[in-house]
Amino acid sequence: MREKVIVIGAGIGGLCTALMLAPSGREVIVLERDGPVETSDPDELFKTWKRVGVGHLRQSHAFLARLRTIMKAEHPALLDQLMAMGVRELPFENMLTEKQQARYQADPNDAELTIITSRRTTLEMAMRRYVETLPNVTLRSGFLVRKLTTRKGEDGVFDVTGIEGEENGVAVALTADVIVDAGGKGGFTIEQLMEEGAGIREESESAGILYFTRHYRFLPGKTEPDRKANPPPTGDLGFLKFGVFPGDNGNFSITVAIPEIEMEMRKSILDPEIFHQITLMLPGLRPWTNSQQSEPTSKVFGMGDLISRWRDMVVDGKPAARGYFALGDTLVRTNPLYGRGCSFAAVSAQALRQTLDATPDPMQRALKYHERVTEELHPFYIVQRRQDRSAMKRAQQTLTPGAKQSFRSRMMESFVEDGVKIALRSDTRLLREAMRGFHMLEHPEKWLGKPKNLAGVLYYWARGKRLNAAAYPPKPGPERIEMMQALKLDYRADMERAATEKPLAA
Repeated sequence: MREKVIVIGAGIGGLCTALMLAPSGREVIVLERDGPVETSDPDELFKTWKRVGVGHLRQSHAFLARLRTIMKAEHPALLDQLMAMGVRELPFENMLTEKQQARYQADPNDAELTIITSRRTTLEMAMRRYVETLPNVTLRSGFLVRKLTTRKGEDGVFDVTGIEGEENGVAVALTADVIVDAGGKGGFTIEQLMEEGAGIREESESAGILYFTRHYRFLPGKTEPDRKANPPPTGDLGFLKFGVFPGDNGNFSITVAIPEIEMEMRKSILDPEIFHQITLMLPGLRPWTNSQQSEPTSKVFGMGDLISRWRDMVVDGKPAARGYFALGDTLVRTNPLYGRGCSFAAVSAQALRQTLDATPDPMQRALKYHERVTEELHPFYIVQRRQDRSAMKRAQQTLTPGAKQSFRSRMMESFVEDGVKIALRSDTRLLREAMRGFHMLEHPEKWLGKPKNLAGVLYYWARGKRLNAAAYPPKPGPERIEMMQALKLDYRADMERAATEKPLAA
């Protein structure tokens, strides 16, 4: 008798789970509280699709190379369907500077470093349509999961055997051999286990940043500006980060990220006029958003509650539960700066299938899944958390005139800004190596641990700013006070507030 698997949630995590488990022959039931997809038109879907369970549905999204690689290996037909719907692929060459492009010689492995980018609504619609065609997968929309069916074993480990909920208003109870919790950051069933006393260890802290996104469409006859132009369409001003995300069918989005402590800016940027004015003040974005090139197609979508969170389902060698597996935002969350959330979910889903195929023993499954997920994802979680802490400190220093950095802090900043970044803008081989970590194809810091790569970075750092002058990108935008004054915002208020706060630790 084949195993029965219930998947809570039909977001990216739930759909990736179905994609991974379907070829194994298991019976997979995906439960989604929101309604079905009611149109195949990407533009209409973007306007009308209500996804209560996915508050960030209209934020910018991208699938890193790791997720694309998994998709290509497991379900190449899905990749073809995404392309047919207008979803974009951005190859490695798009990351090269103009100088690097002039000398670029393709490597056979460069194709692995390709990003998939699109409006999330289009991505999710295509994935859901495809999943619904898989013979042993059933997707039940309008199904609200209320609670897990649990029983605490004599060894203190909880056995999870099913769910209770409502399907279109009717009470339903389902049982299964495996319960997969892909409920996302708003999912609450894992919290039920924690409240019942399951041994789940959690650590959590703010990522210190907020995201704001607006969508645009190219005007008839207009095409995408050269992404290799200077200044580039991404940048970091300290008090503001920004980037362009090419979308499907002539659409693209602009995301602006603002530190939590920039209260005046974060309150004002939800105004579409102010958001648009900011894009025109940034030289890398102006070619995309000026009135001769494109037009806005949406309001400004804000996204807060951004935290770094890691949950251990095994503590001191003892699993919290048997028959229950959390993945995606339910299990681990990081700052979405590098678009790793979807890839985290896909990697976890792949690890789950490997675990289920390796052993039928529930205890061993819990242990092995935890081991695989920790090995694959924890390094990225730690690196991103460290970067977030550094960015929060930098943002606070921006609001504190005369703030002094420690010698160590200055050296680390110089190593990154004048060493690493210059090396990557100068040496295509080093960029290729670094991108393998960025795309989750290997440990995020492995590339810099290789002696040859570290030597290359140190070479550019030692050359100094004068000899490296041509490799520095143009200034990405105005200074904070200049931008705030142009936007008619009070640039002093946050500085006065920061002056009363305790400086962040190094």
